[in-house]
Amino acid sequence: MNRFCLLILLLSCVQSMAQKKSRKDYLVTIHTNYGEMKAVLHDRTPLHKQNFLKLINDRFYDSLLFHRIIEGFMIQGGDPTSKNAKAGERLGGGGSNLERIPAEFKPELFHKKGALAAARNNNPEKASSGCQFYIVQGRVWDSAGLTAQLNRGGRMPTAAQKEAYTTLGGSPHLDGGYTVFGQVISGLAVIDSIAHQPKDGADRPLKDVRMRLAAEKMKKKKITKQYGYIFE
Repeated sequence: MNRFCLLILLLSCVQSMAQKKSRKDYLVTIHTNYGEMKAVLHDRTPLHKQNFLKLINDRFYDSLLFHRIIEGFMIQGGDPTSKNAKAGERLGGGGSNLERIPAEFKPELFHKKGALAAARNNNPEKASSGCQFYIVQGRVWDSAGLTAQLNRGGRMPTAAQKEAYTTLGGSPHLDGGYTVFGQVISGLAVIDSIAHQPKDGADRPLKDVRMRLAAEKMKKKKITKQYGYIFE
């Protein structure tokens, strides 16, 4: 293990321990044309959490688009070239100049509806884009459909995860292939509204769906009280 990898590991451990002891965490608000979503970021993925918060604080995401939507699957955004993109312009390749984030796959963090995850290209390390992300819409699966999805992904979920996929819904075949680093805890209907919009052949909405992100530090007890999210 080289010095850089060791430093990243040590920083991640220290940050993770500090966050677990904290009585506060960040509540992320994702403002869109169709309403707002509230999300939390997972301490188990410290590199992604730190990077996402930095970009939010730098106002990197303000006025960018959700440039790719697939109903029954997910909505994707964060391409910096989308800010001033012309109508019909193909998007999705922006942000390649930013450093990739090493994959942080955690079996307990899975692609249920509302999962906030990092997009990536086909790099062999499955490292994440430095800025692009997606939010899972997915669908509710019956037993046969879920089995087929799991065969695609090659990972067996827990009983609780299976229940989530057959009640709340999600995209189980993505598990183990993309880093889930957050969860929408309020505003799931906004995902449905965006995913349902008319789009072109490249899955870009015909009407621009812009975003603005903000992060506020709040007491975990307050987040739980207001949104019902239980911190582990």
